[in-house]
Amino acid sequence: MKKFIKNCVLFFLLLLIVGEFVVRFTHAVSDIPRRTIDDTGIQKYFTNQTGYWKGGDHKWKINELGWPGDLPSSFDKLITIIGDSYIENFMNPNECHQGPLLKKRMSEYNFMEAGRSGVSFIEAMEISKHLDTLQPVQTLIYVNDNDFYESITEIKKMRDITQLNLEKDQIIYGEMKSPGLKKVLYNWKLLYYFYNRYPINFSNENKENEIKETELDKTLKFKNEILELFKFIKNNYETYNKTLIFHPKTNDYFIKLAKEHGFNTIVLDSSKDNKSWTFDYDSHWTCYGHEQVANQVTIGLNEYFKGKGQ
Repeated sequence: MKKFIKNCVLFFLLLLIVGEFVVRFTHAVSDIPRRTIDDTGIQKYFTNQTGYWKGGDHKWKINELGWPGDLPSSFDKLITIIGDSYIENFMNPNECHQGPLLKKRMSEYNFMEAGRSGVSFIEAMEISKHLDTLQPVQTLIYVNDNDFYESITEIKKMRDITQLNLEKDQIIYGEMKSPGLKKVLYNWKLLYYFYNRYPINFSNENKENEIKETELDKTLKFKNEILELFKFIKNNYETYNKTLIFHPKTNDYFIKLAKEHGFNTIVLDSSKDNKSWTFDYDSHWTCYGHEQVANQVTIGLNEYFKGKGQ
C-alpha cells in the first residue's frame, strides 16, 4: 500500500512538472509583471521586466521608470500619455501602443506612456503631477465613464484603486490586492492556468443586483459627487496643459465639466467606422482600433497646438 501511495505521489509530481513545462512553453497564460507602490503612493511596476502575452505572439516590456513600453530617446517637446489598461495595452505589441503610433504622426514631439490597469481619473491626475517634473508640453489622459465613478469613495469604495474621499477632501491611495496570492499564481504557471480556466467567484449571488445597478442613470444619481471631483482637481492640479481623451460614447456631462474646469478635450468617435475597434472577446482596442484612436488624437492635438500658436 505504501508503495502504491508513493508511486501515485511521484506520478502526480511528474504530471505537475510536465504540465508546468507545457504551460510555460506554449505561453498558455500571460506573464504578468510584478507591481510595487512607490514613495508617492502610485502603483507601478518593478523596473526592467519583460514577459510574453498569452499565446507568445509578442512580449511586453517595463522600462526604467516602471511603466510599460520604451522611454523616448529625448524628453524635449515631451507629451506624456496616461491611462488604464487601454494604455498599458499588454494585449498588443509595442508598435500598436499610442506612444509609437503618435510618434509616427507627430515626429517633432516625443511621447512617454504611463499606463496601468485600474488607474482611476484621480490617480491619473496624481501620476500627471509627478510626471510634470519632466516638463511635458502636454499631457494626454485617456478616460471613460467608469474612471470618474471609480475615483470617488462615496460612490463605491475600492481598496485597490486610488480614490478621493469627498467628505474628508483627501486622496486615499490604493493598496495592492492579495500580493502574496498573486505572486504564487504568477510564478506557478500551471496553477495560474487553472485559476483562469476555473475562477473562484464568491460574489455570484450578488451579480444580478450589480448588473441592475449599472443600468441606472448614474449621471443623475451622482451628479453632485462628480462636480465636487472636478472642483477638487481644479484646486489641486494644473489642468491648462492637460488633454482628456474621452472614449467613444462617453457621457456628455463629463465632457462639459472637463471644459469648464480648464481641460482641453478630444472626444473619440467610432460610429462612422465600418470595422470594430475592439477584440471579439474583449472590450480593449485592437491594433486597428489604436490606429484609429491615434489618427483622431493627432487631428485634435494639431488643432490645439495651432490655436496656441505652437
